[in-house]
Amino acid sequence: MSRRTLAPFGRRTAEVTGVAQVGAYVVISARDSEGPRDPRPGQFYMLSTAERWGGGADERPYLPRAFSFARVHPDGTLDFLLEAIGPGTDRLAGLAPGEGLHLVGPLGVGFDTAAAGRPLLVGGGIGAAPILALQDTLRVPALLGFRTGAHAEAAALFAGAKVVTDDGSVGRQAFVTELLREELDADPDATVFACGPPPMLEAVRALCAERDVRAQLALESGMACGYGACFGCVVPTRDGYIRLCVDGPVLEGAQLETAL
Repeated sequence: MSRRTLAPFGRRTAEVTGVAQVGAYVVISARDSEGPRDPRPGQFYMLSTAERWGGGADERPYLPRAFSFARVHPDGTLDFLLEAIGPGTDRLAGLAPGEGLHLVGPLGVGFDTAAAGRPLLVGGGIGAAPILALQDTLRVPALLGFRTGAHAEAAALFAGAKVVTDDGSVGRQAFVTELLREELDADPDATVFACGPPPMLEAVRALCAERDVRAQLALESGMACGYGACFGCVVPTRDGYIRLCVDGPVLEGAQLETAL
């Protein structure tokens, strides 16, 4: 199966059908009636609101924000998981049903779901979003790590998950890489699929490299365009720099010296 579903040309507007608070996060659902029904887990969309997409007295426009989709429904509705931590995400979180969501996508390269070995899904924080989409495809439990109990409420979106938190408010106090280490100790014949903050991904990459376990990592980077024109998201690999929005965001751990 291809790891890339090609995006239709240009920006389009999806209708917001639901906005739900899930602990510290917000889930936005939008019906993308003109887009493909088969984005690959790990691919992303560039999002902006159709109205009020700016800030300050002169409503200066913001750049679109890149978000991996968390779920796709048969009618084309897409779910996105976000946390309102800045002016752009705050605007997105303030959308209401019936309003418009501008989007471009799906973009980038997703996970290789045909990989050999039992799949181990590992998500950290907002990085749980593409792991949820991947679970819908692979139908296996996930290992999830969150900062607090409020963030860990996102685990309820999953069909079974082992959860740890930084503060110990849900599950035990640990990093999600401790759960991964325990799984690999029990059965090292696995392929790891992971998304989360850079320090977590680096720990996953190093652990898998140490044990010669294949790891596919969905990396994060600031993206201005999403389709390779601005070169704002280049990351170093063993073969030189690549544009994460075009050649990623999912990369093989073996391609990287570090995921930071």
